[in-house]
Amino acid sequence: MTTEVRRADGRYEIVVDGVVAGFTQFEEGVGGVLAFPHTVVEDEFEGQGLASRLVREALDDVRARGRLIHPFCPYVKRWIQKHPDYHDLVDDPKRFGL
Repeated sequence: MTTEVRRADGRYEIVVDGVVAGFTQFEEGVGGVLAFPHTVVEDEFEGQGLASRLVREALDDVRARGRLIHPFCPYVKRWIQKHPDYHDLVDDPKRFGL
């Protein structure tokens, strides 16, 4: 199985064997902060850890680009809560319970 995460227009996609298995959307806001409102993994790909990999690689890319985020998506917010080494990416951490 070949899996990759790629940045597309307004989202990061996780691709499995050439098929888009899921994505997390982002929107650029004031000051270049990226809002993450929604994450989806298609039903046939659930339970394989793809959402976690998708979010980790998306946030690694955000960090490499020197940006901050607003984790409005419940999955992204929970993921960051479980991974304290990513708290620094959240603009206004108190707003998001971090």
